[in-house]
Amino acid sequence: MNQRPLSPHLGVYKFAYTMALSILHRIMGGALSVGLLVLVWWLLALAQGPDAYAKAVEVLSSWFFKLLLGGWALAFIYHFCNGIRHLFWDAGAGLERHQARRSGAFVAVATVVLFALFVWVAYCAAPVMR
Repeated sequence: MNQRPLSPHLGVYKFAYTMALSILHRIMGGALSVGLLVLVWWLLALAQGPDAYAKAVEVLSSWFFKLLLGGWALAFIYHFCNGIRHLFWDAGAGLERHQARRSGAFVAVATVVLFALFVWVAYCAAPVMR
């Protein structure tokens, strides 16, 4: 049997927070896919009429779905910010190690700030969220 070289994997590299950001980006993308299914269900309920929509609103107004909706908002904000970072990489900018680490820290801070702003606006401006 031939001894073929292995692709680099987690056992080869020393852990860095940029790796965690990359893994988190993929996880958040998966979470957003599940959230998209909930959005489609809500839109279908809207199209089916007042009774179906009232039932959907009742379910989505529960504390559990409010928690999930907050999680999906966080996932969207992180995935959006990190996606912009990836667009810069696709253009060939920010690929050096120190630049990637700096942009990773920026993504983390931007996510926290934007999510805090989202929570503040949702709490102050949308009494439905309470």
